[in-house]
Amino acid sequence: MIHIRNAREGDTQLLSEIGLRAWQRAMALIGESDAMTDGARTAFRTFVDSNWLTITVVEQNGQVAGWAAREGLDETISDFWIDPSFNRQGLGTALLERIEADIFEQGFEQAAMQTHSGNTEAISFFQKHGYAIHWLSVAYNPKLDRDVPSVGLSKHLGPQEPEGYGPGF
Repeated sequence: MIHIRNAREGDTQLLSEIGLRAWQRAMALIGESDAMTDGARTAFRTFVDSNWLTITVVEQNGQVAGWAAREGLDETISDFWIDPSFNRQGLGTALLERIEADIFEQGFEQAAMQTHSGNTEAISFFQKHGYAIHWLSVAYNPKLDRDVPSVGLSKHLGPQEPEGYGPGF
């Protein structure tokens, strides 16, 4: 059974580990990670510890399987991580639907997120759920000491506007 809840202050270690495993999988698909693992581990722990109030957790049969964050409590999904051992079980879809509902209920008409342009698994997941790529950017990342390409995706929430001109079109 899928259950979605708010993160709790004591979830830091567990959520950090899930985020790290999901990040390692994504980075392996891109062809990097080993040299950055220690930094990523620290970054996840710091993020979760500082932002647990903005995190939504998905569980399956009482076991935490993933989490998403809206760090700014706005329309932007800043983090979205499903433990690789729980992939393709509908948990990401359930979590995304909850996050989108929260965004819409808080008055935002669009959900947005960004990811590494080589993270084809995540891009495909979000496109399958109605997101479209709206920008491509390359920005220097001092931690990696190189340029990193990213894509921005977004989705209109709520009723769809009719296409065409005038009544009946």
